[in-house]
Order: sequence, then structure tokens, then C-alpha cells
Amino acid sequence: MSGSPYAPHTDAETAAMLETIGVADEEALFDIPDDVAFDGAFGIDARTERGIRDECARIFGRNADATEFLGRGHYAHYVPSVVDHLSDRAEFLTSYTQYQPEISQGFLQALFEYQSMLVELTGLPVANCSMYDAATALAEAATLADRTRSTSGDVVLVPGHLREGKRAVLDNYCAGADLTVESYPMDDGIADLDALADRVGDDVVMVYAENPTLRGCIEENLAAIGEIAADADALFTLGSDVVALSVLEEPASVGADVVVGEAGALGLPTAYGMGLGIFACREEHLRQVPGRLVGASEDAAGDRAFTLTLQTREQHIRKERATSNICTNQAWVALRAAIHAAWLGPDGLVDLASDCVREAAALADRLDEVSGAAAPVHDRHHVREFAVRTDQPAAPVADDLADAGFLVHVVGEHLLQVCVTDLTAGKSDDLVAAFEEVI
Repeated sequence: MSGSPYAPHTDAETAAMLETIGVADEEALFDIPDDVAFDGAFGIDARTERGIRDECARIFGRNADATEFLGRGHYAHYVPSVVDHLSDRAEFLTSYTQYQPEISQGFLQALFEYQSMLVELTGLPVANCSMYDAATALAEAATLADRTRSTSGDVVLVPGHLREGKRAVLDNYCAGADLTVESYPMDDGIADLDALADRVGDDVVMVYAENPTLRGCIEENLAAIGEIAADADALFTLGSDVVALSVLEEPASVGADVVVGEAGALGLPTAYGMGLGIFACREEHLRQVPGRLVGASEDAAGDRAFTLTLQTREQHIRKERATSNICTNQAWVALRAAIHAAWLGPDGLVDLASDCVREAAALADRLDEVSGAAAPVHDRHHVREFAVRTDQPAAPVADDLADAGFLVHVVGEHLLQVCVTDLTAGKSDDLVAAFEEVI
């Protein structure tokens, strides 16, 4: 390692450290099984580019040709080609964190526009320039609540319908902050308001609700949930996504202190795990916002300029004083979401979200006509997705649908969940036919 600019130890320094810990060389620090240890040769035959392409095509051809009516927090919409063409420009792809504003104005401006879009959608005055995903955004909201609320409580209340992965991340964060996560009941797909009111007390530091809920239902009691949280001096955090926000109640108008969720519904194709978390809040929490903020200012010539601002260096160098352990973001993915949103425009975004409501209602009505199925299970308005009750056990039905080329969620012994977007709406007739065949 001697001479490396990233590990600039001299041979003498390396020898002294190895002697101190009692090993002969650096290799002794690693226990690598012989069957996976690199022996100096990769054992991969050389191939032409054409040969590699043909082999990849053969492998990819083994993938199941299935239509995914899947959702529950991950949504695929058509991504226009302009998103790829612009985001693939070298100045965006090769950009690291925009610490040097004098050479990063283009990317900083794009991130500022992304933040501005979130401010407009949420009605809250502050939005950061992305989080890893909705799960980490929710977890950061919980730790923010713990730092900022005057209540001495340590309980975070979340809806009974919460995606397992999101709950696991929240539990992980809260365990380190000595917070306890509890669930409140649901009533026909939305929050059970009476049960929530009975549970909220001085021990609650944050109340979290989602709109739409995990089952796709539009939450009808947001203002009342906000009042319940405010009466207990608990932070009210609302989860949503950038498409749904364009037609649902503005979070600021129902008392939300923080808005978290996914922006990956724009700009990302089906990513199978990659996300783009949003985080917006009231101005009183400005100094506690995790991640990064891009601000607009003026340069020496008096021209409008952009820069990272209000950033606490402790987030990077002093763990004990940090407001967050997230020291990076999803800048390039946020750029893609901003391009997609700009391409749609305000009217186009509303049209896309409205289609998500109409297509879900239309498909639910058609599945409800299938003998042995009832949809939607919850007597609510839905965005994109809804639950379907089946007379037969749900898991075998889902397996048969998969064999027919359609993937849906199993959410209960006799419950399936179906999600329809602009990418799958054209296959709705085929899905209904498959239901009729397998049920």
C-alpha cells in the first residue's frame, strides 16, 4: 500500500502497525476461503463484443415474460426518452457531490428545481435534495421528532398497514435512538381515528400516516390526524409520493410537519429496490433537516447562483453531534425525477395521477364481476392499487396468475393486491381474463 495517495503509509509505519497488532503482513488480517481467493487468473475466456452481447441476450431471454401488477410503494410509470438523454450527459453522470459551486452550477440548479417542485407539491417551505428512499426518510423524520419536540415521549406511532421493509428500517433507526415503534389500527383500509385518538398521549413523539395508504386507499382523516398529533405536541409526518401528491390534499393544509415518501415514481423505470426519498418540512425544522439543501444566492458579479447551504459539517466529521448519518443523497436520480416532472408539466402530472385513480376504479369494478372475487375490499377511493378478496386461498391464485404471466401481491389468506399504472393498463383485459380462468 506504500505510495498510494489514499493510504499513504510508509513501509516503516506499516511494519510498526503490523508488529503492534501481532501479525506478519496485511494478508494475515483477512480470512478468505481458498475457493474464492484470487489466484492471479480470472479463468474467463476472452470473447468478442458481439459474442458477449449474444450470450447476454440468451441469458436475459430466460427471464419470465410477466406483466407486473405490483405496487405497495414501488410504482412504474412510463419514463420519456428525454430523461435518459439529458441525465446521461457526461457532466451529470460524472459529477460528484456539488461541493464546488463554481464548477457545479448546472447540477445545483437542477437539484434546486427538484426541491422547488417538492415545495409546490407539499405546501411546505423546505425540501432537501433527496434521501436514499422512503424508508430512510421516515426513519430520519422519527429521529428529527426526537430532537425537536418538547414532549418527553419516546413512542413513534405508525399505521397498522405499513410495508415490512419500511417498518424494519424504522425499527433499526429507532432502536439506536431509544425510541419505540408502535402501530395503530386501521379501519377499512384507512386510519382508525378513534383508536388513534385513544392511544396518543404524552409518551408519543411522532404520528405517521400515509396517503394513499399501503392498500391504495385515500386517507380521509388527515386533518383530524394532524389535530390529534398537535394536541399531544407530537410531530405529524405524512407519507406519500410525488405523483399522488398532485391530486391529493396538500400536506401543509392538513397540518403535516414533515412529508416523506418516494419520488422514484418519476424518472425511474422498475428498479427492484432503488429508491428516491423525499423529505420536506416546516421552516422551524430547517436546521435539523437530514441530507443536503441547495440554496439560491448571488455570485461576486451579482448573478443568480446556487450552492449547498446550511449544511452541518458535523454530519460528516463528528458523529456525536450529527443530525443525521446520511452524508450523501440520490442526486442523479433526483435529477431524473425533476426532468420527468418538468416534461409532464403541472397539467400532465395531474393527468397522470387522475389516470391512476380512474384505472384502479375501472379494473376493480371488472374484477368484482368475476365469480369468486370481490374488489375493492375497502369501500374507499383508491390510487393505483386496491385489495381483492378471493374465495379460494390467495397464494395458489397468485401462483396460477403468475403461470399465466401476471404478477400480483398476496397480502392475506384470501387477499390479493393489484396495482395498475399507465404501463400496465393496456393489459387489464388480459388480467381479468386470467382471473376468470384461474378462480
